[in-house]
Amino acid sequence: MLKILNLEAGYGKLRILKSVSLHVNPGEIVTIIGPNGAGKTTLLNTISGIIKTRSGKIVFNKQNIQQTAAETIVSMGCSLVPEGRQVFNTLTVKENLMLGAYLQFKNGNKKKIKLELKEVLKLFPVLEEREHQLAGTLSGGEQQMLAIGRALMASPRLLMMDEPSMGLAPLIVKEIFETIVRLKDSGMTVLLIEQNARLSLGIADRGYVLETGQIVIEGTVRELLNNHDVQRAYLGKDYKGIDE
Repeated sequence: MLKILNLEAGYGKLRILKSVSLHVNPGEIVTIIGPNGAGKTTLLNTISGIIKTRSGKIVFNKQNIQQTAAETIVSMGCSLVPEGRQVFNTLTVKENLMLGAYLQFKNGNKKKIKLELKEVLKLFPVLEEREHQLAGTLSGGEQQMLAIGRALMASPRLLMMDEPSMGLAPLIVKEIFETIVRLKDSGMTVLLIEQNARLSLGIADRGYVLETGQIVIEGTVRELLNNHDVQRAYLGKDYKGIDE
């Protein structure tokens, strides 16, 4: 579904991503772990068209998108749940969700919007309860649900998520990650950026380690969990790996 080859990107003269190559197959959860400042958010923003590539190739559903506008990438079926949620605080929950469907509005697909809204509210019942509440008054967990719901309103085939556990209580984090698994079970493909390696590797199929803008390790979840470098750097000294 997504193939990235020798991707280079950054800000101004600062080169952040350095020859990054990875792929995501349909129906997978693929996680990217790494320290702060490694380039994880830059990678998602580049795939989304928010940051332009300097060189390399990004192919989504067999189409080159490295020079494609962000709006067009969303219309092709690739949505981003940004780091820090970034909901519109002065708009209601429903208004935030409707903003996620702006391309559907533009194309006059009112029936599809209604169906997507129904599915999102089924996935997150609390959002229906808070439908007319200002987004800025929601708890952190509710705002994360709203950010995910807003991305789902665009009917994505690939959902990219940037640090969904950030700043949330453990019980809410557990609920969010259970939701990600349910999305996968429903056929969604997920590219997950997450600093909590234990959490992300607990639900993913495969993973990559990104450090200083480069992919340094890749493999199945089992391979990463049994990798001594990954254990030492991201899983803690007490982690002993899993049985082969």
